[in-house]
Amino acid sequence: MTDFSKIKDYYAQFNEKNRLFSDNSGKLEFEMTKKILEKYLPKKGKILDLGGGAGVYSFLLADLGYEVYLADLSEELIRQAKDQNMSQEKKLVSCDVVNALDLSMYENEQFDVVLLFGPLYHLLENNEIVQCLNEVNRVLKSGGIVLASFIPYLSGSIAIIDRYFRHPEQVNADNLDMVFKTGIFNNLSDKGFQEGYYPSANEIETLFEKCGFSKIGLRSIRGIGYEKEDNIYNIQDNMIFNKIIDLIEQTSTKPQVIEMCGHAMYLGTKSKN
Repeated sequence: MTDFSKIKDYYAQFNEKNRLFSDNSGKLEFEMTKKILEKYLPKKGKILDLGGGAGVYSFLLADLGYEVYLADLSEELIRQAKDQNMSQEKKLVSCDVVNALDLSMYENEQFDVVLLFGPLYHLLENNEIVQCLNEVNRVLKSGGIVLASFIPYLSGSIAIIDRYFRHPEQVNADNLDMVFKTGIFNNLSDKGFQEGYYPSANEIETLFEKCGFSKIGLRSIRGIGYEKEDNIYNIQDNMIFNKIIDLIEQTSTKPQVIEMCGHAMYLGTKSKN
C-alpha cells in the first residue's frame, strides 16, 4: 500500500518547483512535454493538472488561455503555487491539496483534459491505480483527453542499480531483487525518493483500458536523448541539435525506446458513452 506520508515528506524537502529547470535532463523533459501538449490539447477548455506539484505546467497552460485547476498531495507545493498565483496575470482557477485517489471535490465530467504527470510514479498497488484512473474517468467529459506519465519497468529498475552506486545506503540485495520482480521500489533510507512503482507499457495500456479509456498513443518523453542531455545541450551546430531533437520525436513510439527512456507517457480518451 502506498505510504502517502512518505510522498509528502519527500516533496517537502525536494526542490520540485525547479526540477525542470535546474539541469539539462529536466530541460529536455520540459521541452519535449511542451511539444506533446501542443500536439494533443484542444484549443481551449478546462484542464485538471493532477499531481501537478507547484504548477509548472499549470501556469504555462493558464498563460495560453486554458482554465486550469491545480491539484497535488503536497501542502508545501500547493503553498508555493498559491504564492505564485497571486502575482500571475492569468491566474489558475484553483490550487488544492488533493489525493489522486479521491477527486470528490470535482464534478462528474467537469474537465476536457486531465494531466497525470506525477501520481503514477508513486501509487504502488494496482487497485490504487485503478481507483485513481476511475476517478480521472469520472471527472473527464466524454471524449476528454488524459495524458499520464510513468516510469517504465526496465528503465526504473535499472535506475535502482545506478542509485546503489550513488547512494548505497538506499539499496540492498533484497529491495533490488524486489524491484526487478515486482516493479516496486522501497528506499531503505529516509533520504531521497522513498518508494515508487515501475509498470511495463503493456500493463499501463491494460489498466487504462480497464478503466474506460481508449489509447491515442504511447510514447517516450526524452527517448533516445535520455542520459545524453548534457551533450545535446552542449551542441554548437544548430542543424545537428535540431536533427537530434527531431530524431527523439521520430523514435518516441518505438517499444524498445519506451522501455528504456526514463519517462514515458500514455495518451488516451475517455470512451464515449
